Amino acid sequence: MNDMSYINYGKEKLLAAPKIPLIVMETDKDIFKAMADEMVEIINRNNDSGTPSVFIVPVGPTGQYPYFVERINREQISLKDTWFINMDEYLTEDDEWISEDHFMSFRGFMNREVYGKISKELLMDEKQRVFPDPRDLGNVERVIDQLGKIDAVFGGIGINGHVAFNEADPLMTEEEFMNLPTRVTDISLETRVVNSLDTMHGAFYAMPKRCVTVGFKDMLRADAIRLGVFRPWHKSVIRTAAYGEKGSWFPVSILRSHKDISIRLPESVAL
Repeated sequence: MNDMSYINYGKEKLLAAPKIPLIVMETDKDIFKAMADEMVEIINRNNDSGTPSVFIVPVGPTGQYPYFVERINREQISLKDTWFINMDEYLTEDDEWISEDHFMSFRGFMNREVYGKISKELLMDEKQRVFPDPRDLGNVERVIDQLGKIDAVFGGIGINGHVAFNEADPLMTEEEFMNLPTRVTDISLETRVVNSLDTMHGAFYAMPKRCVTVGFKDMLRADAIRLGVFRPWHKSVIRTAAYGEKGSWFPVSILRSHKDISIRLPESVAL
């Protein structure tokens, strides 16, 4: 492994010459609001031009959704020609979606906190709310091909550099990782540990070990990639993303080659 002194960079050195564009905002709330505002701007622009809006979206981070829902309802913005493709979902040991009523279900979250809170007259049809399906792994790519574009990917970054559940795999070449499709895969131990802190009081051993995820092959087709980080441990993540060795050992580093990518971070993570 190369010299990793960048892990201790202060804000000035962090912003001096990052290999991926960084946008520092005051707080995490500012990051979430900016993500929501960008989503709304794209939808308004596409609605005005009569073209669909297509996003790949996460459940984690989720702080953007209250701002998004509020603006859609207040400004009466139609989502009838908007498509949400969710990044991923937890699976059972039998590689089936976990139950939608499970408190960790991403499908359940989206239905409760996003679709369930948008005025019905503005909401998109159910077929436009797409989740990667372990029983039909080709559906995400078919939807993207049908629509002919992805306006933007919105998401976060995991502690090992993963975006969606595209976990680090140092044995893969960069090209192999870039061509990973939607698939069923294992969730790494470090991801299960970190995710358990929010959802299972640290009981990482009770976390799902399998998932279905959209791959880099699909995400790299997007016109824009917008990532946000905000947790204390993101200090090392953002520095590695910006200065670490590029490769599948830290997947977000591979996205440096995208034509329009940026990462938003709060002052607390930049310092």
